[in-house]
Amino acid sequence: MAGYDESLYRMYLAQVPMFERCTTAQLDLVGRLGEADSFEPGDDIVVEGDTGDGFFVMTNGRARVHRGGADVAELGAGDYFGELSLFDPAPRNASVSAIDTVTCVVLSADAFRRALDEIPAVRDALLHGMARRIHELDQRY
Repeated sequence: MAGYDESLYRMYLAQVPMFERCTTAQLDLVGRLGEADSFEPGDDIVVEGDTGDGFFVMTNGRARVHRGGADVAELGAGDYFGELSLFDPAPRNASVSAIDTVTCVVLSADAFRRALDEIPAVRDALLHGMARRIHELDQRY
């Protein structure tokens, strides 16, 4: 897929807790399902309250996360958001807006479900990664 550096995207994907148990081959598969997108300064990438359908991995630029009108974080290359929308199309809990030109790779919920259906090993690796993340959060709070 043209438009972004696939090896860089795979490296970023491997750092996402729910994908950390995936093999390189599994990450390649998930990586091929993504679509490159870009946003100009001031553009909303996602809007608080909108139904979520997409997991975003930033490959370049900076973005602002804001909730209820207040800034809560700044994101950059390698950061990600929207992973829960792959499982549940609940309303977004925050807005994310481009500070400067942002490029992302977007994985839609449909593409993600296809990957889980076609390759059970990806589903299993993902579930292990998510369970580990839940255990880590439980220990923290």
